[in-house]
Amino acid sequence: MMHILIQIWKWLMQPKVWRFVGFASSIVGLLCYALSSSFNYLFGDWNLLKIFLYSVFSLIISLIILFAKIWQHSTSLRFKAHAAFLVLAITSLYSFFFDKVMNGKPDSYSLLSCAAFSIMLLSLSRQTQCGFEIDLMYFFLGSLIVQLMKIKLELCILGVGFSYLIIILRSVFSSINVVIYNEDPTIVQDENLVVIEVNSHSPQLASIRSCVLEQLSNCVTALRQENSNIIDMLLEQLKEYLGDDSELTVSDHNFEAVLRPKENLNLMIDSIPPQTIENLHKIAKLMVGAGFEMDFSDVYISCRRGCLDECLSELGFQKVSVEEVQNMSWGDFRDKIERWIKASNVAFKILFPTERRLCDQVFFGFSTSADISFTCVCRESTLQLLNFANAIALGSRSPETLFRVLDVFETMRDLIPEFESILIGLLQNEATTIWKRLGEAIRGIFMELENRIRQDAAMGASSSCGLLGITCYVMTYLRVACESWQTLEKVFEENHGHLLKEYPKIEDRMHSSSTLSMQMDSIMELLENNLEARSKIYKDPALFYVFLMNNCMYMVHKTKDSKLETILGDAVIQKYTAKIQQHRENYQRISWNKVLDILKLDGNGSMQLNEVAESMKQKLKSFNTLFDEICRVQSSWSVIDEQLREEIRISIKKTLLPAYGNFIGRFRSVPELGKHADKYIKYEADNIEARIEGLFEGMQFINW
Repeated sequence: MMHILIQIWKWLMQPKVWRFVGFASSIVGLLCYALSSSFNYLFGDWNLLKIFLYSVFSLIISLIILFAKIWQHSTSLRFKAHAAFLVLAITSLYSFFFDKVMNGKPDSYSLLSCAAFSIMLLSLSRQTQCGFEIDLMYFFLGSLIVQLMKIKLELCILGVGFSYLIIILRSVFSSINVVIYNEDPTIVQDENLVVIEVNSHSPQLASIRSCVLEQLSNCVTALRQENSNIIDMLLEQLKEYLGDDSELTVSDHNFEAVLRPKENLNLMIDSIPPQTIENLHKIAKLMVGAGFEMDFSDVYISCRRGCLDECLSELGFQKVSVEEVQNMSWGDFRDKIERWIKASNVAFKILFPTERRLCDQVFFGFSTSADISFTCVCRESTLQLLNFANAIALGSRSPETLFRVLDVFETMRDLIPEFESILIGLLQNEATTIWKRLGEAIRGIFMELENRIRQDAAMGASSSCGLLGITCYVMTYLRVACESWQTLEKVFEENHGHLLKEYPKIEDRMHSSSTLSMQMDSIMELLENNLEARSKIYKDPALFYVFLMNNCMYMVHKTKDSKLETILGDAVIQKYTAKIQQHRENYQRISWNKVLDILKLDGNGSMQLNEVAESMKQKLKSFNTLFDEICRVQSSWSVIDEQLREEIRISIKKTLLPAYGNFIGRFRSVPELGKHADKYIKYEADNIEARIEGLFEGMQFINW
């Protein structure tokens, strides 16, 4: 029975209980006062304006009573002094007018309002020390006794008894309940109570505070000892995911199958002895209730923060500055990003949720303390991880860094749900800001790629009419980049304005193409413009077109059978295929129309036979010279696509061989030449065909 009474008493002494008692009392008191005769004497009958003003006033008073415990931490002593003076002055003024009108007997509403206000102020004194609550409580208790005496003198006994009870409760609130611990410092008992005056200079309070902190230290030491075992266990579970440091590779972003965050989260929580968590919870409950919340939180935060730091260190991730990132070698850059990806996934999917659950258990019943402690525990580690991502976002815009920046961007994207559910306030906003900054970095990398293409246009063209290095680089780059098309599509959704400004021609494709396809198409158009500029260095117009054919054909090959083809669509491939056909026709016209003109037969029938013979001898001589020169020069040229090369040869033979055959037939029919035809004819038809087959036999290696 005694134990039950003690538990009831402890429950009645809880600040939360009295906070709601005070709130309820304020509502009852204000409502009863509004209905009392005193109100009508002082303020007259009710109207809409009075109802509104009184409702607002009542709401403010009730909220002050409900949240006094929270507000007291931000209330200065000077403010408390001014508030006390203001309230007492208003009370004196009210007392003066109240005494003047209180000639008759009070009604029950006046009695209830005084009693309710007394309890309200008793509750306020339990929560804060503003300097006026006790005096006001005495005022309403005195008013209650006086009003009871006006009704009937004997009722003063009831008023005195009620007042005595309120004053005794007030004296109890001036003391604090502290737990006596037993001889085993790791076991916390809370069955017995000792009363100590709340005074920061009290030797008794300081002694008990020291003892409770000692118990906390023992529990924290036990928790630290478990940390190493838990970390080793976690690393063993994640061995497959973390891999071998000597063979770091950029991992797939679908981590769920390997990480199994829920399994590992349960594993870490279950690995901590329940008794350790229970003891920490009891100590937290006692210290927070006794006003030592900061002492407990500081020790707990230091312990758990050290555990997180050790985990990140074991995962191989160390703090890196922006300058260090910018000065890293390519190997170190790639290695650091791989380590960051793994550490971030483990931290946000396992370590931080573990800390959240642990905080909730240790600070059960103190949600605000749990939130603050969790944020402090994880803040430094979170900033360390976010600062690295920020360093990547602010780092080099070299096109070679794109795929590593994409890895960081996609990791941040995948962790957004964890940011929203775990991080609080500024940290959550910082994570989102850095993620958007990474998107800006990716767009900046593509801008740098465009600048590199423009700068390359000033360089000389290839003497072998083969591929430009920039063509191979850009097309391979786009082909690989489009493997991350979903990510890039999201990144470029915010980049419409830039594309329209730089490439106005693509405005008509805005509604039919995605932002990524417009970006890819614009880069290819820029590359094509670069090819046009670079080709002008060739003095031979035929070589000019062979150069354009080769590079456009490479662009088509790299586009086909890849995600780039899906993104750009058939229209783009058809556009460049048509350009190749146009370049081929221009090449054939420039190279072979002169030859065909030579082989045209004279249509002037008035020429003498000897004139005809001389003309044909000169034509054949010119043909042999020009044909030899073309074959000599163009046999060293390259057409890198085998099918295109064969198509060009076939097309040449279809136009040249019939014309040459007609010319030779006519040549042999001329009497002056027929007898000595073999003396002048250098090539037979099969010789012509063989020489054409030898065209474009320069270097033919290419890896599509």
